[in-house]
Amino acid sequence: MNRTVYGGKARTGRPLATYVIMALCVLIYVLEWLPGLNVEQAGWYAPVYTETQPWRMLTSAFLHSQQFLPHILFNMYALWILGRALEPALGRLRFVALYVVSALAGSVGVLLLAPVDGPVLGASGAIFGLFGALFVIQRQRGGDVRQIVVLIIINAALGFIVSGIAWQAHLGGLIAGGIAAALFAHAPKGPRRNVIQFGGLGVLVLILIVLTVTRTAAIHSLAIQYQL
Repeated sequence: MNRTVYGGKARTGRPLATYVIMALCVLIYVLEWLPGLNVEQAGWYAPVYTETQPWRMLTSAFLHSQQFLPHILFNMYALWILGRALEPALGRLRFVALYVVSALAGSVGVLLLAPVDGPVLGASGAIFGLFGALFVIQRQRGGDVRQIVVLIIINAALGFIVSGIAWQAHLGGLIAGGIAAALFAHAPKGPRRNVIQFGGLGVLVLILIVLTVTRTAAIHSLAIQYQL
């Protein structure tokens, strides 16, 4: 994938957006180790925080576990591989939008399917969104998707085999990333292509917001009943 075909100008050279996201994750990881800042505690996400601190749904995607170094190493390696393939094909703006929406969808997956008090953090939801996007784009181009499917299955299986991995975030990110990529790849060419692509992405974000508000209201109602 070395040419932008989904809108915008062709991109060559380094995938700068990918490198910026990687640098941001590494910088935040370093800050997590500085005493007194409490960066990890201030940014990780759990469904119980959604009503009062909804920004955690995104900040958690830039944090990684201090206790498990391979967490950030694997995610940054996957981001490097996937970003170099996807960013030139989509363009920087679409790639960043894909990443952020996938990260949000990962947190929505946690909100819908995980225990309400379980803390989660990491870029895995966004990474799985990139996996889903790569599958859709490769398939749309007529490329071989078998290796991508194998990677998705292996990484998804780890979420059920290894404790402490939020498979719910993986699922949410994967679905949203695939949908976003389908909007980019299958929008008809023409002067309204950008409107269709980003309009569709806006609808996807709206759906995620509606799911968030609905589930948060349900959690709030259950909390009141429990207190009673």
